[in-house]
Amino acid sequence: MFVVGCDAVRDKLTDADGRPFDLWGNREKAAATVLIFTRSDCPISNRYAPTVRSLHSTYQERGVDFFLIYINPRETSSSIRQHLEEYQYPCQGVYDPWHELVKMTGATVTPEAVVFDAERKIAYRGRIDDLYVSFGQARPAVTTHDLADALVAVLAGKTVAEPVTKAVGCSIGDLAPRK
Repeated sequence: MFVVGCDAVRDKLTDADGRPFDLWGNREKAAATVLIFTRSDCPISNRYAPTVRSLHSTYQERGVDFFLIYINPRETSSSIRQHLEEYQYPCQGVYDPWHELVKMTGATVTPEAVVFDAERKIAYRGRIDDLYVSFGQARPAVTTHDLADALVAVLAGKTVAEPVTKAVGCSIGDLAPRK
């Protein structure tokens, strides 16, 4: 899709301890990077915790970095750490109270996933899977594993078959970013 200049938001992001956070940091280039936009008060996001843990377990060893992006400006370092612990997330929490990553990626709801390829270009944006038909209405079982399929394609060096899907969840737009 396009290259996202995350350098521009370096001063606006913090980790779960409130320290400035650089998304790309001094880390080696990952095979892929997954951002999952979340709200600790979103029941749909919270319901996906086991799925996120499973995806992390499956793909982290293959060079995929996972980050939970907390977008609620009312969150605190303490509430982010508590949420990460309560839902046993193995990935790092990143606080985006100014919605800089939201704007750069086009995320609209939580949970919504954005996958960057090794060149740090957005390869996929959308739902984790198709469990939810609409807000509050879930299918009996998942039939499409969109995020996992996107990761398989990216890791194989292929284009994601459906690079944008509609995520269902709690609105990001109802939270005014910090000024």
